[in-house]
Amino acid sequence: MALRRRGLLLPLSFFQASTFNSFFRILLFMQVLFILGVAYAAQTSVTSNATAAGERHSEGYCAMYGICGQRSDGKYINCPFGTPSVKPDDLLSSKVQSLCPTITENVCCTEAQFDTLRAQVQQAIPLLVGCPACLRNFLNLFCELTCSPNQSLFINVTSVAKVNRNMTVDGIDYYITDDFGEGLFNSCKDVKFGTMNSRAIEFIGAGAKNFKDWFAFIGRQAPPNMPGSPYAIRFPSSVTESSGMKPMNVSTYSCGDNSLGCSCGDCPSATVCSNTVSPVSRKGGSCSVRIGSIKAKCIDLAVAVLYIALVSVFFGWVLFRRTRKTKPASGTKPWWSAMDDGEVHSNREKNENPPMQVFEDAPHVRNDVQLSIVQGYISKFFRRYGTWVARNPIIVLCSSLAVVLLLCLGLIRFKVETRPEKLWVGPGSKAAEEKQFFDGHLAPFYRIEQLYLLLFEIQNKVAGIKANYSGSAISLADICMKPMDKYCATQSVLQYFKMDPATYEDYGGLEHLKYCFEHCSSADTCMIAFKGPLDPSTALGGFSGKNYSEASAFLVTYPVNNALSNDRNEIERAVAWKKAFIELARDELLQMVQPRNLTLPFSSESSVEELKRESTADAITILISYLVMFAYISLTLGDSPRLSSFYISSKVLLGLSGVVLIMLSILGSVGFFSVIGVKSTLVIMKVIPFLVLAVGVDNMCILVNAVKRQPLELPLEGRISNALVEVGPSITLASLSEVLAFAVGSFIPMPACRVFSMFATLAVLLDFLLQVTAFVALIVFDFRRTEDKRVDCFPCMKISSYTNSDKGIDQRNPGLLTRSMKEIHAPILSLWGVKIVVISIFVAFALASIALCTRIQPGLEQKIVLPRDSYLQGYFNNVSEYLRIGPPLYFVVKNFNYSSESRHTNQLCSISQCDSDSLLNEIARASLNPESSYIAKPAASWLDDFLVWISPEAFGCCRKFTDGTYCPPDDQPPCCSPSDSSCSLGGVCKDCTTCFRHSDLHNDRPSTTQFKEKLPWFLNALPSNDCAKGGHGAYTSSVEFKGNESGTIQASSFRTYHTPLNKQVDYVNSMRAARELSSRLSDSLKIEIFPYSVYYMFFEQYLDIWRTALINLSIAIAAVFIVCLAITCSLWSSAIILLVLAMILVDLMGVMAILNIQLNAVSVVNLVMAVGISVEFCVHMTHAFSVSTGDKDQRTKEALATMGASVFSGITLTKLVGVIVLCFSRTEIFVVYYFQMYLALVLLGFLHGLVFLPVFLSMFGPPSRRVPVEQRQDQTSVSPQL
Repeated sequence: MALRRRGLLLPLSFFQASTFNSFFRILLFMQVLFILGVAYAAQTSVTSNATAAGERHSEGYCAMYGICGQRSDGKYINCPFGTPSVKPDDLLSSKVQSLCPTITENVCCTEAQFDTLRAQVQQAIPLLVGCPACLRNFLNLFCELTCSPNQSLFINVTSVAKVNRNMTVDGIDYYITDDFGEGLFNSCKDVKFGTMNSRAIEFIGAGAKNFKDWFAFIGRQAPPNMPGSPYAIRFPSSVTESSGMKPMNVSTYSCGDNSLGCSCGDCPSATVCSNTVSPVSRKGGSCSVRIGSIKAKCIDLAVAVLYIALVSVFFGWVLFRRTRKTKPASGTKPWWSAMDDGEVHSNREKNENPPMQVFEDAPHVRNDVQLSIVQGYISKFFRRYGTWVARNPIIVLCSSLAVVLLLCLGLIRFKVETRPEKLWVGPGSKAAEEKQFFDGHLAPFYRIEQLYLLLFEIQNKVAGIKANYSGSAISLADICMKPMDKYCATQSVLQYFKMDPATYEDYGGLEHLKYCFEHCSSADTCMIAFKGPLDPSTALGGFSGKNYSEASAFLVTYPVNNALSNDRNEIERAVAWKKAFIELARDELLQMVQPRNLTLPFSSESSVEELKRESTADAITILISYLVMFAYISLTLGDSPRLSSFYISSKVLLGLSGVVLIMLSILGSVGFFSVIGVKSTLVIMKVIPFLVLAVGVDNMCILVNAVKRQPLELPLEGRISNALVEVGPSITLASLSEVLAFAVGSFIPMPACRVFSMFATLAVLLDFLLQVTAFVALIVFDFRRTEDKRVDCFPCMKISSYTNSDKGIDQRNPGLLTRSMKEIHAPILSLWGVKIVVISIFVAFALASIALCTRIQPGLEQKIVLPRDSYLQGYFNNVSEYLRIGPPLYFVVKNFNYSSESRHTNQLCSISQCDSDSLLNEIARASLNPESSYIAKPAASWLDDFLVWISPEAFGCCRKFTDGTYCPPDDQPPCCSPSDSSCSLGGVCKDCTTCFRHSDLHNDRPSTTQFKEKLPWFLNALPSNDCAKGGHGAYTSSVEFKGNESGTIQASSFRTYHTPLNKQVDYVNSMRAARELSSRLSDSLKIEIFPYSVYYMFFEQYLDIWRTALINLSIAIAAVFIVCLAITCSLWSSAIILLVLAMILVDLMGVMAILNIQLNAVSVVNLVMAVGISVEFCVHMTHAFSVSTGDKDQRTKEALATMGASVFSGITLTKLVGVIVLCFSRTEIFVVYYFQMYLALVLLGFLHGLVFLPVFLSMFGPPSRRVPVEQRQDQTSVSPQL
């Protein structure tokens, strides 16, 4: 059954077909080829002989009258003989004028012939009655052909054929003026067929683009057993004068005619519609400026101008300062010189030694730190606390571990939240509330299982799936959606063969497919199993326009019944079958198609399991990454390795113990929140260990290095106490800043980000507390071990023969990294040329990043979150290539008041007499601009179809028996037996009448009572050939008709499609456009309307993702600034920290734009985390600079020597070795959002913290907090930091 080209099967690929509930419950609709009825005549005896040619083509003569034969398929064929027109009796005359008001006297049709015409045109009336002008023009075309008394003037029999020894018509010319053809086509070309979300011309004219194409479609001679004309019809527009003929030119009505006015949805060219303001297109593009041949964005130009201005000012300032410094000193020094000189109180000589050597050279004077009030209290606390910990390490270690282990007991209630709606949708989400309303009042959106099927045997395998659920075998038939309560609503081209392989050859194989592509709604053989039409665009892919025969993919969709969350039994049955479906597709179907060089991507709603597999796919990669970091940490805390003392001086056990404390802080945080019922997430399990390691390792390195810098002459208690006084304030400042930065994230409405912030806040806080308690106690134990000459990792082993004569563990000897920072890195940064280059480059990249930030797109590509070997990768790769229709879109109306006193009906509908700015008219108007509205088609309207269904013109639809009960169309039981090959007027339905006359309605609208009474009839009416507007199946779940006693329908929906959405930004923009449209209509109509699509709930986060990100990052940075200002009481230092933090974040977002990393919950979490890690790069360096002595260059060198090495080894190198491992991940999300973003963060933090910040401090740093203090000669054991 596959499409073939040159005998080869076209490769198949898969896309997620956009299908939806009402679509699969589509009405039965037959394309109306009215020439059948027009050409038919009753079996009548024609006794008159043919008249002369001149008489045949003159007024008052018929060209065809009577029936002379019948084709093998039962179609009657007219006699090719002319006869004078006849005067009808009063009954026939009234019948003719009721349908054909232009024919008032003689006619060329008998009563039976007219009844056949009437029966045929009733199929078209429901489609066109919403636009009276179109309907009238359309009926005139066939009335003139069938009954016009002057038929011979514009109809000429061109060929005849002998049937059953009688001459019959085989071809005619129907002369029609171009004016009539244009008028007819223009009045009908935009009329909607709501049930199929399309235009009526698609079905009654095969999508004709002009009247000639339409006439050509109507005039085709149908093959046997196919719908259409029994003979060929040509529609020439001009005749020769000698023929005596003249084209038919009955007056046509414009669809904008006030007397037969159509709605704006059916007639956009009407005057009242053209005056309606269309919504402004959102595709206007961003602001841009053209400079010569270069077109630049406004933001780019503004940033370039700002950079030039800043660089000019900076160079001018540098030149001015250098020029003034070369002049002789005057009595009054400029402020910058005074500031520099004031920082060196006793001498201006170079000070290359650490602070402790200052006191050796000048024992009578020491430089004391002038701390803020808060820092003073913190320093006093740490001095006393450090002494107490050094004396009682066991108590401190045991008590701190006891508390955190108690928190870890909460892990027994540990749960992981994996439901997407619970992770990415906040409790107050508008989309979540709308989904709950839609599911509760209308119907839960069905589940979708999709495949590209090539062979019937694959279909049979799918239909034969037996899934086990509670001991019962569940098949597709048990759970599939059945609009007509019998057949599954499977959407596949196999439906053109009734899903039966036996009919493939019987129907003609590929030729039948091509036929159905053009006659999907007309031929009975093309109707799908549940008696409805199938739009080829929903079952084929990889074609352009309407060229379905060029399709290179079959699309198959299995709608599976969904249920509300409280009906777990139904849901579990569907889930069990879907798992069996995935297993079959993966294990059997793929093997069936691969030898044929075909692809078979597929998807299921249960494919969320692939996301869970993604969570474990890189578990080993993450574990290796952590182990590498642990090993590095353990080695870096020790002294410079010497073979003779390595086993004593190394600190592997201390490093591993510190890592265990970090893990305990994470587990304690998870345990605490588990106890109070907060579920963890996969993001927490992946991100927080990295975060806490980055923070904790830095503190570990700073604490150990601070103790190692203390003079060995001091006792261990003094060294511990002095070290805590030296680095305790900066560690406290950094940790509190991080805690507060993460705490503000707890107010993010997005659950995943909020929960991450909560867990991270407590984890960082616990890590800080454990660092200053348990880890300090472990440092005490480790230094005691070293002094007692015990082996690292085996402290029970003591080396008695070991001596310290070689100073192998002399802790005053600076390491290689410290010396490199002091002797190489710092001197290079002190060069003025280097400073200028550094400032210029960093400012340039920051400003460029601001411009690049505008290019970051919101969203999260589905392919990224899946393992690279997932079966869904192929599915997503082919979506954009083959997708020709978008997801379903419902406009939901709440509290629709249908009472006679309300205007709601006309404010919603889109047929004749509806408001020009009604809901459905506006949707139709929006569909004309799909690039900006993302709406592909007009909406299917139950309201329009209901109003048409009850219309007196649709005489085959709303009918009643004499007792007032519902009477179905003539081609349905009991009017017609299902076994009858054809139905006729008679039997029990001969006395049925239409529900209403025009006089029963008020302006063609039902009263409140009539509406309430007939709407259930409509919703239960089955669609058929005689009335395609029956609402059963198509609109069963579109209206909640409960509690309507007050004349109000609580909920109803109008279905349309989005355009194909191939990118994440398309999903976001389509949702935004639909909401803007519904909001505008709600305000103008004063009716509560909202759009709903199944994906809205998951993409709502991206509507405000920029706002969420910027607000939370701003609050986090502001929180850091406030903490820094409160503790340091230095606006200058706090402003510098704020500046560097902002630059790191902006640069990181610039890198995101360069690497095409999208903005989503994961990247927002990473950005918030970046604030915490960046604090570590800034705070320690700034604090070390502020408490150093000398001029700014000397203080920068000292800060780099004391803190630069700790920051570099504690964060930069530790993170680098761990991050590099992530590049080998099997999942793209780790490579993009963890490897790339983390690597960028580490490198940017290193460059800003150890390159830009030192240069900036050396030029614009705050004054030193050290002041000279006289010291008595006998004072000893004094900390250099006091």
